[in-house]
Formats: sequence, C-alpha cells, structure tokens
Amino acid sequence: EQGLQLLELGSSAEEEYIRIARCFEATRQRCCRLEQDGRRAHEQLARVEAERAALEVKLKHARNQVAVEMKKRHRAEAELEKQERKLQLVLELLMREPWGKETLSGEQFSVLSTLAGQRLGAPLAPIRRSSAVDESCQSLLSHSDISYDRTEDDLVRS
Repeated sequence: EQGLQLLELGSSAEEEYIRIARCFEATRQRCCRLEQDGRRAHEQLARVEAERAALEVKLKHARNQVAVEMKKRHRAEAELEKQERKLQLVLELLMREPWGKETLSGEQFSVLSTLAGQRLGAPLAPIRRSSAVDESCQSLLSHSDISYDRTEDDLVRS
C-alpha cells in the first residue's frame, strides 16, 4: 500500500516537473522573441535617428537658403524703389517743364501723361508692389508660419 502511494506520488510529481519544464520552455521562447523584438527596435531607432539627422541638415540648408533669398529680395526691392523714385522724378520734371512737353511727340506725351497721372497723385514715397511670388505664397505660407527659432530644435536633443 505504501509502495502504491509512493508510485502515485512519483507520477504526480513527474507530471508536475513536466508541467514546470514546459512553462520554463514557453518563458524561454517568449524571452527569445522579446530579445529579437528589442534588436529590431534598436535597429529601427538607429535608422530613424540617421534619417532625423539627415533631415536636420536639410532643414539647416533650407533655412540658410531662405535667409539668402530674403536678403536678395530685400536688395531687389530696395533697388526697385530707388529706380521707381528716379522714374517718378523724371516724369515730374518732363511733365512740369515746358521744354519737356515740347520735345515729346504726341504719343510719348500721352504715355508719360498716363504714367505721370498714376504716379503724380501719389507722394514720392516708395510704391510697394506685390509680386507673383508673394501672391502665390501668401495662401500657403505666411512669414509668421516660418520659425527661425532654434530653441525648439535644442529642446528635442536634450
């Protein structure tokens, strides 16, 4: 009877050991899968970091290009205003001086009168034009939408 009880205990203990071994194996397999997932995540992180660094370089170049183009635009606008002012002064001189009216043909006088009529009513202040670039970009971007502040970039790196 005791032998029979020992056999029953032994077989139930053996079944328990098998169950524990299966749990250990399932846990080991899960750990292996998690380790592989971790490696894939690290590889993906490295790729994303490299892409971010490349995009930061592109952003820096784009910001520099925008600054260069804005300087060029301001210089061109200043030159345009200077030339418009000269033209306005010449038109005023031609229209007000008697010798200017005598030297012009009828057609020339008519064209200058039209130009002068548009300009003479305005003071000699610079005339601002809206370029095609301004008009097409205003709906997409405004100067307030573009941030040149680099503190936001610095916060991301911290």
